[in-house]
Amino acid sequence: MYQMKTIERTQTGVRLEKRLLKVLKGLAEHLDLSLGDLLEGVALHSFENKPPFSRETLVKIEQLKAVYDLDIDASHSHALKETEPKS
Repeated sequence: MYQMKTIERTQTGVRLEKRLLKVLKGLAEHLDLSLGDLLEGVALHSFENKPPFSRETLVKIEQLKAVYDLDIDASHSHALKETEPKS
């Protein structure tokens, strides 16, 4: 069992790829979590080199990626080029 921890959260503004954010929001909704809780969980699992998602959740992620045409993956993580802002 786990012990509840008291923490302090801070509001942050981060920029994410548009379709990636849609998939994350959809997944958070599916799991009945806030987007912040989902991101915290993914980060904490990553820090311990543990997979954050079950097989069933990975299936849902693939469905959401298809819905939002998300065609990037981990191999693209440091090779993304942002489009120029529209005038």
